[in-house]
Amino acid sequence: MVLDMRDKQHTSTDSTSLGVRESLVVGATLFSMFFGAGNLILPPLLGVQAGTSTIPAMVGFFLAGVGLPVLGIVAVALAGTVRELADRVHPVFSRVFVAAVYLAIGPCLAIPRTSSTAFEMLTPLLPADAPLELVRLAFSVAFFAVAFLLAMHPGRLTRLLGRITGPALILLIVAVVGASVASLAGMAELPAASAVAPYNARPAVQGFLTGYQTMDLLASLTFGIVIARNIQQLGVTEPGGITREVCRSGVVAGVLLMAVYGGLAAVGFEQSEVLAGVGNGAAVITASATAHFGWAGTLVVAAIFLLACLNVCIGLISCCGSYFAEEVPRVPYRAWAIGFALFSCALSNIGLDAILAFSVPLLGALYPIAIVLVVMGMLHRVCDAVPAVWRSVVGLTAVVSVACALRDALAPELWMLFDALPLADWGMAWVVPALAGALIGAVASAMRRRTA
Repeated sequence: MVLDMRDKQHTSTDSTSLGVRESLVVGATLFSMFFGAGNLILPPLLGVQAGTSTIPAMVGFFLAGVGLPVLGIVAVALAGTVRELADRVHPVFSRVFVAAVYLAIGPCLAIPRTSSTAFEMLTPLLPADAPLELVRLAFSVAFFAVAFLLAMHPGRLTRLLGRITGPALILLIVAVVGASVASLAGMAELPAASAVAPYNARPAVQGFLTGYQTMDLLASLTFGIVIARNIQQLGVTEPGGITREVCRSGVVAGVLLMAVYGGLAAVGFEQSEVLAGVGNGAAVITASATAHFGWAGTLVVAAIFLLACLNVCIGLISCCGSYFAEEVPRVPYRAWAIGFALFSCALSNIGLDAILAFSVPLLGALYPIAIVLVVMGMLHRVCDAVPAVWRSVVGLTAVVSVACALRDALAPELWMLFDALPLADWGMAWVVPALAGALIGAVASAMRRRTA
């Protein structure tokens, strides 16, 4: 995705910076890359479940769902590509980890979530006696058939969908959020729903862990090089200037994401008493739109989500298919796209709630590894001076995060030695091993220099 500025005059005066307008355009581009329809469903559910603890929960959510992705963009821009960043650990690790990232933001989670989210928004429009599972199956087959066909020849149609669904989605958010904020402002007393699990204890920490489900940190590892190329296309060629502009674009995108997420959390907070026990954020947005705008609101929400989810699905099938076709050239792009569409279609039929539950252990395994990679990428000069740090930190983090994720998925009641580590009951047992890995790597590098 490169901004098409061929017919426009550059406003930057040299090769080190962009003009204000161009910086804002790049930041808005990054925002649109991060913000898909799936991101809409997390903050409203947080607002419902966190209730009176919504503010601390959102602080944690902002750190994981906004702060880490922005740092990921910068870290990859500094390294060159995500493969170059991960290669500092080991080339084999790089291939495995990057493939796992693409699978997570593709067929294992994000692609099935597009169909499930769209269907959840259509559910209120179905007859009460409709066979839900059969309708879901028919919908998912039609959804992925269309997505696959468009992924083969996206061209003008996907650009048209982007022009329609992007502005329409923003207008929907503004309308629903504005109605909820106006409703809250008119209340003599704000809703006093108490926080429920998992936000009834350590809401800020749980908000941070919920931010994993945006998957934006993982996505940022593939977006960094794209944004850097955007900036180069606009005339900035000096490496320091590119890094500065990447940081500026991250700030712009971060501010927009925080504004949208905060507004959507307010939507959930407004409905926290009415929707106690709701299972996903799609139902929260539908209920809010219906409450404020009636049946027409439900219809508009469903139509916009359908188009937005379809557009995201097309892009993800294309992105993941292209990556694996390059990695395994014997298998053509079309075969990868068909395989991802079929797999995602099957997975989407387990329902949105189940997909979100499944995502927790998978992202719990990948996110700590991505976090330490990003942190070390930001400190790459220091870490490159003690190269053993890359393997020791990532290795220990991976052992802990993968073991805990497998336990959470297969035997959640099982006690492990890692549970005795500090921060383990916060869901961050990997932090102390990562710090220990930094110390071990620094000592190992120093010993190697002495014996060299």
